[in-house]
Amino acid sequence: MEGRQAVRELLLAGRRRVREVYLIDDLDQADILEDIVELAFENSVPVRHVSRRHFALEALTESHQGVLARAGELPERALDELANAAGAFLLVLDGITDPGNLGAILRTAECAGITGVVLPRHRAVQITPTVTKTAAGAVEHLDMALVGGIPAALSRLNELGLVTIGLEAGASGSIFDLSIGVDTPVALVLGAEGAGLSRLVRERVSTLASIPMAGRLNSLNVAMAGAVACFEVLRRRQVVDGGTPSA
Repeated sequence: MEGRQAVRELLLAGRRRVREVYLIDDLDQADILEDIVELAFENSVPVRHVSRRHFALEALTESHQGVLARAGELPERALDELANAAGAFLLVLDGITDPGNLGAILRTAECAGITGVVLPRHRAVQITPTVTKTAAGAVEHLDMALVGGIPAALSRLNELGLVTIGLEAGASGSIFDLSIGVDTPVALVLGAEGAGLSRLVRERVSTLASIPMAGRLNSLNVAMAGAVACFEVLRRRQVVDGGTPSA
């Protein structure tokens, strides 16, 4: 784990064992650094203040902000466990390959109330230090399932009663016109950069939906498109005092 916010959330969440924290010894004072040191002390985690040269030998990214932590692996959940959770709102990622995109998507997912993320074990980026840094600690608060294949996972989600929505630029239906109830269990599916959803994934989702475009460009970056779709689904699943979906 590298980056100030990522390490702070790692210590706050307490979901996995943290072995040690490294800080560059001549960093300027900052509240978040004090938080990290205090949280490490509370959790009996050693804090090592080291030179920039020593730190550079330990760091795996260029955007570490002078802070890194060594921790155990993220806990893994079963697909059925995610699908059967109360108020299930899942995000299924079909072959995201850029770690920056994956990190941004996970940060958005956590902010939008995603209850679980489904990732493929192969032919996609995994949870790397770059991903965790970009996600700004979101990985510590998201339940994740790794699956052998996304098409098979979608078939299972359909069996379990989830509405599976594939985000597809060429789809005739708009994400803004979906009929989603407050209690409807949903799985939103995002495709790979450039290629979009694979053929089998398009065939197995309950419905395909696009984001209407009003400008000259005809597509969004997958992380941006995911943000629009996540918050639109969240909006439709929320209620106001009258018991109707919020506007």
